[in-house]
Amino acid sequence: MLSVLGKELNSFFSSLIGYIAIIVFLVATALYLWIFPDTNVFNGGYATLDTFFSIAPSILMFLVPAITMRLLSEEQKARTIEFLLTKPLRDIDIVLGKYFASLVVVLFALLPTLIYFYSIIALGANADSVDKGAIWGSYIGLFFLGASFAAIGLFSSSVTSNQVVAFVLGVFLCFIFYLSFDLFSNLQLFYAKVDYIIQQLGINRHYQSISRGVVDSRDVIYFLSLITAFLLLTKFVIGRRKWQ
Repeated sequence: MLSVLGKELNSFFSSLIGYIAIIVFLVATALYLWIFPDTNVFNGGYATLDTFFSIAPSILMFLVPAITMRLLSEEQKARTIEFLLTKPLRDIDIVLGKYFASLVVVLFALLPTLIYFYSIIALGANADSVDKGAIWGSYIGLFFLGASFAAIGLFSSSVTSNQVVAFVLGVFLCFIFYLSFDLFSNLQLFYAKVDYIIQQLGINRHYQSISRGVVDSRDVIYFLSLITAFLLLTKFVIGRRKWQ
């Protein structure tokens, strides 16, 4: 696994892929948080990162599939996947190596935004005026959300040799799991209890829950289960290709 991880990280950061992904995320979030008049902190009148944590998932919904789209689709297109599968590596080692490489890029994109955190504290009337617990909870939720999108994107990359198709499929699946369950439950086609269960199937409900500053084990289990499910699906696709 470590050899695959090292190879992918070297590929990300020896080219412009990793740097572009990080820069795009930072520039986009900074524009919404500090520049755009309808969303910036100064016009809002409160020292809060709510704008950042509300817009970041939508940006990651496109950014993470752009990071992961080449991980397996490029291997298939260049026909190097067969060579990789003949190495003394388990299928799960290949999947985890590529997954953790994309997760490192996501983490590197999030870390510089801690500057926003300290800037908000400086802008507040005093250090206690900022709800630090909610902000740290939001960061944990955002990391889990990015990790989930990375697992979904990797799966999308495994089912096609076309990077564009992998990107579109990744964005579509991320949207389905992030927003569609909430939108469907809001139609109120079922009883309130059923609508609640439908909401619990979506990422947004658990992301919002963690963002309140309380890390509930149910939310953590949901994210870990979703990530594991898509990684196992990716392993299944790779294993099926090996046998074929």
